[in-house]
This record gives sequence, structure tokens and C-alpha cells, in this order.
Amino acid sequence: MRLFRDLPTVYLHRDVVDFRKSIDGLAAIVEQQMDLDPFADALYVFCNRHRDRLKVLHWDQTGFCLWYKRLEKAKFQWPRKHADGVIRWGEREFNWLLEGFDVMRMQGHKEVHFSATNTVIDGDSCY
Repeated sequence: MRLFRDLPTVYLHRDVVDFRKSIDGLAAIVEQQMDLDPFADALYVFCNRHRDRLKVLHWDQTGFCLWYKRLEKAKFQWPRKHADGVIRWGEREFNWLLEGFDVMRMQGHKEVHFSATNTVIDGDSCY
């Protein structure tokens, strides 16, 4: 299920959250603990202690939206050991999380940048 045509920046709150909190409580966490603007064009994602539920907070220019997902038999691969309390992701990582992947262990190919002189900028020569 796709909620957005162009997904804004996604911020995860690394620590678990008391899921009795609703819009006002989560917006306060965004502002006070995450040090971010809850009215920005972004998604703020929170997980419960058992890692089987997510809440996603978003401001859509007319009011707050709160999206809730509950897994029936699985757990989200939540990045609990990340050094930062706030994790910034894009659309790809957010979708991987929703699909059950451990995003912190996934790694793509290293980018290679070439110059006009046929040499690799971040590594060895092509020849």
C-alpha cells in the first residue's frame, strides 16, 4: 500500500515509544526529543516495545495524519543499536522496513565515480 506519490524524508525514532501516545504526544517527541519540526514535510516513524506495531506521524498542510500498522505474527526489524537516536531514511529503506527486511544490514554496491580522463575518482584506475 502506497500512502504517498512522492514520499518525503522519513525519520525513525530509535527508542521505543509508549503506544498510548497519539498525535499530540508523538508531535512533542518529534520536537523535544528528536529536535525536528513536526510540521515539516516528513514522516516520523515510531515503534512499540514488542516491535510488532508502528505509528507514522505526518503533517499534510491541513492537519496531522497518524498511520498505524500492526503485524499479526512477525516483528519489525527495528534498528535498536543505531548510534543516533534519530535515523534518516528515504522511500526505499522505509518500504524495506514495512516489508520485513533488516535495513541496517542491507548494503548496496559501492558507488563508482569516473572522471573524463578515464580514471576512477574513488579508487584505482580503469586501465
